[in-house]
Amino acid sequence: MILDLHTHSIKSDDGRAKVRNYCQWVRTRNVPIDGFVLTEHRQFDFESDYSGLARDFDLVILKGAEVETEYGHVLVYGVTEPLYETFDFGSIGLPLEEVIEHCNAHDAVAAPCHPGRPRVGMSAHLAEHGVPKGVRIVEIYNGGSRGEEDAVAAAMADELGYIGIGGSDSHIVSHIGRCATEFPEPVTTEAELVAALKSERFRAITTR
Repeated sequence: MILDLHTHSIKSDDGRAKVRNYCQWVRTRNVPIDGFVLTEHRQFDFESDYSGLARDFDLVILKGAEVETEYGHVLVYGVTEPLYETFDFGSIGLPLEEVIEHCNAHDAVAAPCHPGRPRVGMSAHLAEHGVPKGVRIVEIYNGGSRGEEDAVAAAMADELGYIGIGGSDSHIVSHIGRCATEFPEPVTTEAELVAALKSERFRAITTR
């Protein structure tokens, strides 16, 4: 089961892709993924129902969020209304360790994304803030990475003993599936995604 764990639609302030168009692109271009997770910036989209699109295109479409911390951007999987009420998803300076604690308490997973990127990646802040507690999973393959950013992310993960995931970080349709994460078992719900991530049985993949 291959899922792109990091995508943005027009719900994100800088996203230019409609979810239907993602589905069409995946199917017409034979993109090698079974589904994707919409991780909109600084929010969780409780309103949108993509079950019809998922059925029509035979794809898994899940939702998460991308929040901002003092260590950079962080993907959150398994968002529920109780979790959403514990901290301000719209804040741009959330304490990472608190985000992780809240996620753990509400059976969710927090994973720093594009950690090799300057300014908005975790590796750029280790010298100032030290190694944060509670991180277990980080994104080592990001479809929007430039230069050596993925290499920096992978080296950080190796050094600190983190497990890597992959996601395209797509903001336009044609970028979906550039990077993804492969799971040995089917993942069809957000709860199953959390369980699969917590099992630590997955691998990051890239087609770049």
